[in-house]
Amino acid sequence: MKLSTSIITLASLLLTNIFLIPHSLAFSFNINDLEATQNLVKAGDKYVTLLGQQVQVGEQAPNFKVVDKNFSPVNLQDFTEQTLLISVVPSLDTGVCSLQTKRFNEAAAKLPKNITILTISNDLPFAQKRFCKAENVDEVKVLSDSVWREFGAHYGLIIKDMGLLTRAIFIIDNKGEIAYKELVANISQHPDYDKALMAVKNIAPVIVVDDAVDENSTSENK
Repeated sequence: MKLSTSIITLASLLLTNIFLIPHSLAFSFNINDLEATQNLVKAGDKYVTLLGQQVQVGEQAPNFKVVDKNFSPVNLQDFTEQTLLISVVPSLDTGVCSLQTKRFNEAAAKLPKNITILTISNDLPFAQKRFCKAENVDEVKVLSDSVWREFGAHYGLIIKDMGLLTRAIFIIDNKGEIAYKELVANISQHPDYDKALMAVKNIAPVIVVDDAVDENSTSENK
């Protein structure tokens, strides 16, 4: 049986993560106790099992704790009143994940200030930092779920026997509700970028400019 290059790459990344993550950073739950969901996502031509609680549009978004490039904790609650687009990738070291992250990085620069784009993967923060520097990714916030695996567990995204996150897009509105969800049907495929970006623009409140301020500014400039 032949394995695709992407599957071999993902498997090697899993082994790398197992040996590099210190025991003190082990996640705080028994992965075997997580809910298992099948028949949602494929790797190649076979379905994978996703571990964790599946979330649905309209539900309150579960809180989670991840880390940034400096291993500093970042919580969902840190983005209160922001509309979030969360781009989930298996690993930044693969072609599709790299392109996905750069695509959203380009889009982030053109979005209103009340919209924030996060990229979350199980890559170690060291690897994420190298990637962002090499690819000039500086508009999206790239975060790692490698420490506690809370994000993957709370959103049903951990690929069983691989330890990576499946490819997905979530939009969380400024009230903390899940307003959009796409589990990409095959982890080697791209998400629907245009649909997600259109959705986040429609979901985020319109930023209203104070007309009085505008008029004063106009008068002062005359």
